[in-house]
Amino acid sequence: MSDLKRTSNEAPIKEVLDRWLKAYGYEGKMKEMDVLEAWPEMMGTAVANRTSEIYIKNKKLFLKMDSSVMREELSHGKEVIIQRVNEKAGTEIINDIWFG
Repeated sequence: MSDLKRTSNEAPIKEVLDRWLKAYGYEGKMKEMDVLEAWPEMMGTAVANRTSEIYIKNKKLFLKMDSSVMREELSHGKEVIIQRVNEKAGTEIINDIWFG
């Protein structure tokens, strides 16, 4: 039976994947996907249920809301949303929000 001990030149798969994502420029996209997936957790189910479209492009978070009242309320709290999104990502992935 072979010895399954890790040698010093082996790296955990997470470390290898992180390096690969960074090398090919996908690290930011992965963070964006994580944030978009966490939208209900960050903003609550009421906001998430009224969000019909959400995406990030050129450091802008684009939101399409089903409720004009909700859209108006969220537009007043843009800075808080930007802060939450960037905290979740661990870096600045957005600097503005556009509502549609």
